[in-house]
Amino acid sequence: MNILHVSCSPRGRASESHRLSQEVIAHLLKSRPAAKVVERLLGEGALLRIDEDYALSQQSSADASKAGTAATSEELIKELEQSDCLVIATPMHNYTVPAALKLWIDHVARVRRTFDVGPNGKVGLLCDRPVFVAVASGGRFSGEGSRQPDFLTPYLKAILGMIGLRDVSFFCVEGVASGPAAVAGARAQARLALQHHFAAGLRGSAPSR
Repeated sequence: MNILHVSCSPRGRASESHRLSQEVIAHLLKSRPAAKVVERLLGEGALLRIDEDYALSQQSSADASKAGTAATSEELIKELEQSDCLVIATPMHNYTVPAALKLWIDHVARVRRTFDVGPNGKVGLLCDRPVFVAVASGGRFSGEGSRQPDFLTPYLKAILGMIGLRDVSFFCVEGVASGPAAVAGARAQARLALQHHFAAGLRGSAPSR
């Protein structure tokens, strides 16, 4: 089993989203201790913006150049294809995904490669597999006491579904800007949600493909 871990916070391994994603991975490794974890850290400007050749290739039937960001796109897509499980660690920035995660999505959501367009719209070309998203947010966006909108979870469901990844679960640490007590409570709540999820055996015990 291969676990692809995509971490997107500018704080890197010190971030709440990364810490929560490590707990997700720990649960996965309980059932698959020999699983390989592939790390893809995006929070330090690791990816370049898509270039002109890549952009033009999305508008025609021509293959993208093997150089430039098209080559990076191919590397990231192959990394995703070779995974049996995807774990994304991401903060919520301005109600939605951070720039680093959006850039990774722009590289892996590629027409004629990870999705195609037919008479009924876009069709995903990737095999489905479990996707776990660990989210950290300064404010609260769900449940009682929420004070801000959430464009992150619906966007990720839509864009991952477009490329064929529909088995998506979210785990969140919210309100981290409200002080240490709030962080401790949010961590405990997220930990409980993880325990319930994996104890129920809903996902993570075996790859979907």
